[in-house]
Amino acid sequence: MTANTTSGKPSLRVERELQRAGYRLVAGMDEVGRGALAGPVSVGVVVIDEACRSAPVGVKDSKLLSHQVRERLVPKIQRWATAYAVGHASPQEIDQYGIMVALRFAGTRALAALSVTPDLIILDGNHDWLTNPARVGLLGLAESEDRGVPCAPVRTMVKADLFCSSVAGASVLAKVERDTLMVALAAEVPGYAWELNKGYSAPEHFAALASHGPSVHHRRSWRLPGVSQRAGMDHVAMTVP
Repeated sequence: MTANTTSGKPSLRVERELQRAGYRLVAGMDEVGRGALAGPVSVGVVVIDEACRSAPVGVKDSKLLSHQVRERLVPKIQRWATAYAVGHASPQEIDQYGIMVALRFAGTRALAALSVTPDLIILDGNHDWLTNPARVGLLGLAESEDRGVPCAPVRTMVKADLFCSSVAGASVLAKVERDTLMVALAAEVPGYAWELNKGYSAPEHFAALASHGPSVHHRRSWRLPGVSQRAGMDHVAMTVP
């Protein structure tokens, strides 16, 4: 799915086109934390219907906003949306199943938490990591995550968070919720400065890994700076075929 826009900010143009095509409840979905070294990967979803007006002023890709602006936008997005939710997948799930399956876990959990069932989902990027793959039956947890969660068609769209207000709103909700989780984890596991870097690559994070090694909240299957692969993989049970 592609979009042509010259506005420089997200709009509901794509969502309105889909609604005119018969998809009344359109959901925008985006992930945050995919490239982090520690903490969960999180997926936000925002559903709009025909009655939703333009998104609150300032809504755009969360990476383009300061944390103060993102936090102020959260209640506005929640009031604007027909429904919204954020789902998470843990570092242990990322280690055990891989990042793509973990993304699907987080997205499925977000969909399960919605009060409505979307008719179509706009997914940021060019890869559909949300749709249940044919081999999912090999993964018991993945199979159980899908039970009772309605399936909706997925349209992928590169840079959807720059074009679609629903996706941009989902990005903001996911970013704020994940950042809040990382600040709380920083209080529980001090030393890695997660209150500042939110689990991403940063000099102080690298230094702490070199000094203290990985914590239980690190993705130990990843090549963590300053940590040997064998040490990082201790206690990780790889079960994916």
